[in-house]
Amino acid sequence: MTSRPDNGGHATNSGRTRVGKYELGRTLGEGNFAKVKFAKNTITGDNVAIKILDKEKVLKHKMINQIKREISTMKLIRHPNVIRMYEVMASKTKIYIVLEFVTGGELFDKIASSGRLKEEEARRYFQQLICAVDYCHSRGVCHRDLKPENLLLDATGMLKVSDFGLSALPQQVREDGLLHTTCGTPNYVAPEVVHNKGYDGAKADLWSCGVILFVLMAGYLPFEDNNLVNLYKKIFKAEFTCPPWFSTNAKKLIIRILEPDPAKVCY
Repeated sequence: MTSRPDNGGHATNSGRTRVGKYELGRTLGEGNFAKVKFAKNTITGDNVAIKILDKEKVLKHKMINQIKREISTMKLIRHPNVIRMYEVMASKTKIYIVLEFVTGGELFDKIASSGRLKEEEARRYFQQLICAVDYCHSRGVCHRDLKPENLLLDATGMLKVSDFGLSALPQQVREDGLLHTTCGTPNYVAPEVVHNKGYDGAKADLWSCGVILFVLMAGYLPFEDNNLVNLYKKIFKAEFTCPPWFSTNAKKLIIRILEPDPAKVCY
């Protein structure tokens, strides 16, 4: 016999909550609007992660369009270097997004524990990131919040791009062919995004990839300041210095990517 708890799932005889064919386990992460739980597919035995959103909070904070966009985006994307979405379910009070479960943690944690990565390892992750981002762009999707915290690693060390909550779809591009919503994480955001005059989402993503490559190899950010105005001044001028251990080719690549004038960036 099963009962239906207030969270929209069913309690099983073992006392565990079940949502559809998934039995929920431990909490993997928690934010203001969502909780991510480990779950097991009771039919196949596969492990998954389920993002559980509280409908009341989503509506209260006017997040419904963002959630719909995230779901629409993930339906478009099927790539080995992007977290896969399996299905979406809903109850009266919750939205459940069933995602691929990865066990290697965030790339951010790897940098935090190692200090910095060897160029060969950094190159491997960067190549996987560019493959994923290029595929997303080919499907008309711009991520708009690329940073090491949104890059996960599976058990084999393969990179997986996650968190498409700020992503943009083709229908968000205005008549001028540009996006106009300022979003992203300040240290990783492209100068043209902050300028508020419209920007090419693909080129803005590429800038973030350049910052990520710098962080992987340096162990610290190229643009950093406690004062946001000063931080943006540094970003606008692309005011940064590569450390001496960067190879000549790596320096050249990063300088080409972190070009503050998007008109000079070929992508």
